[in-house]
Amino acid sequence: MSTQTFAEKIAKAQDFLPINGTDYIEFYVGNAKQAAHYYKTAFGFQSLAYAGPETGVRDRASYVLKQGKIRLVLTTALKSESPIAEHVKLHGDGVKILALWVDDAYSAFEETTKRGGKPYMEPVTLTDEHGEVRMSGIYTYGETVHMFIERKNYTGTFLPGYRDWNSDYNPSDAGLLYIDHCVGNVGWNRMNETVKWYEDVMGFVNILSFDDKQINTEYSALMSKVMSNGNGFSKFPINEPAEGKKKSQIEEYLEFYEGEGVQHIAVATKDILTTVKELKARGVEFLSAPPEAYYNMMPERVGEIDEEIAQLKELGILVDCDEEGYLLQIFTKPVEDRPTLFFEIIQRKGAQSFGAGNFKALFESLEREQELRGNL
Repeated sequence: MSTQTFAEKIAKAQDFLPINGTDYIEFYVGNAKQAAHYYKTAFGFQSLAYAGPETGVRDRASYVLKQGKIRLVLTTALKSESPIAEHVKLHGDGVKILALWVDDAYSAFEETTKRGGKPYMEPVTLTDEHGEVRMSGIYTYGETVHMFIERKNYTGTFLPGYRDWNSDYNPSDAGLLYIDHCVGNVGWNRMNETVKWYEDVMGFVNILSFDDKQINTEYSALMSKVMSNGNGFSKFPINEPAEGKKKSQIEEYLEFYEGEGVQHIAVATKDILTTVKELKARGVEFLSAPPEAYYNMMPERVGEIDEEIAQLKELGILVDCDEEGYLLQIFTKPVEDRPTLFFEIIQRKGAQSFGAGNFKALFESLEREQELRGNL
């Protein structure tokens, strides 16, 4: 086992592409107005900005929501022949754009495309009375896109072309702070290729690897590698299926998403007990809790923690540790009818890992849900 810290591993990234964090995540959905209401009601997001016919946009409507440093953009097509509508028809509601906040969007495009990145959007400068935003974009796995957003000369609410979205309905937040990481599912034998793409095109480094011997249950298995940029602000774990007795959650995702894409979005909180209680009260559904033995073994497995184990057990929250501390995490059920995208709520108390010790418990919970759907 490597004795290097995560900081030492991350320092090996080429880092020719400075990234300051996640700028926004854009979903293509069938009905953005209703989806926005769901994320406000269930997850505590606030109205931020809007673009559509009223702002001069003729082919789509986009609602921007914010909580902490998280921005979600929910976009729907206004005509059936739209590429947005085609995306939703094929994949269902899902993540189209993982936008990254950069110092120089033009340089980011040049550096990544010369290293093999496939262009999605040539560099462009958008302006309004609040200044300018420069942006560009490239494709990553599947139809997913990394947009590069440079906004150092902009003081507006979101982007040029959007107006402030003022609403009388703004539920209180649920304590969600920022995007911790976003996980992508790729097809059979595609993980190493995708990892190499992140290394070569984005300058990322592989900081963690798990094979099917580490991530498995009686029925299924997967392999996973975690990619990070040089400052650790952008982390993208990549999963691929592995051979098992039955269909894994990764295979189920690929079948129902009909391709590669974002499996889950991990959002951070500083008080997971309060956040999860709040989300449950608002109707967010979480995966079933692991068996009692999981919590009985917790003191021996993770050592002393600040939280009461009885409370964690009641809520179904998982705990894992590494050399630098521990973390608490819990996973929602899929947030759409297709068993594809879900969310992770995570609180880090020193740990920089991704809950490897919880993979078995997590996968068993996922398999129970798969079995109910008849997809195991």
